Amino acid sequence: MLINAIIYCLAVWLANYTATLFIPFPVFGMVSVGTLIFGVTFTQRDRVHRHGRGKVYLMIAVAAIGMVIECALLGVPWRIITASFLAIVLSETADTEVYQKLLSRPWLQRVAGSNAVSIPIDSAIFNLVAFLGVFRPLMLVQIIFGEIVVKTLTGVLVALKKSRDGSARLATVQDT
Repeated sequence: MLINAIIYCLAVWLANYTATLFIPFPVFGMVSVGTLIFGVTFTQRDRVHRHGRGKVYLMIAVAAIGMVIECALLGVPWRIITASFLAIVLSETADTEVYQKLLSRPWLQRVAGSNAVSIPIDSAIFNLVAFLGVFRPLMLVQIIFGEIVVKTLTGVLVALKKSRDGSARLATVQDT
């Protein structure tokens, strides 16, 4: 569990640090470098669920507190930290509660179901708070949509790796 929590927190912090760096992305215009990193957090969080809801919320709290420290130490803009803090608290809570309701389902269904709720919430809240007034509305919509696609693909790839590597068969609630 500890390694998954560490990867989760590091990915959150690195995503915040790179949230204002954008790269061209076909069809959508551009996507933040932080988005490519943040997609890892969704499945890392889902891996911690087998240790209980309390551990998941503890991990989210550590990541959120770390964001504030990160802002002070690394000069990450407050609008990014505020956006990330709100997005994480709201989207990760939604994800955790959906995942818990899907505990009797196989691994990939739990991950896909919870990510289908949390990724759009995270992408919309983060970008609206961080970049409203920075980008024109159409560009902001393109960024949000692009982030949803990239985070979903990243989450699927990480989840599929887990289901393929033998360490995680399609577990049911008895396995968690």
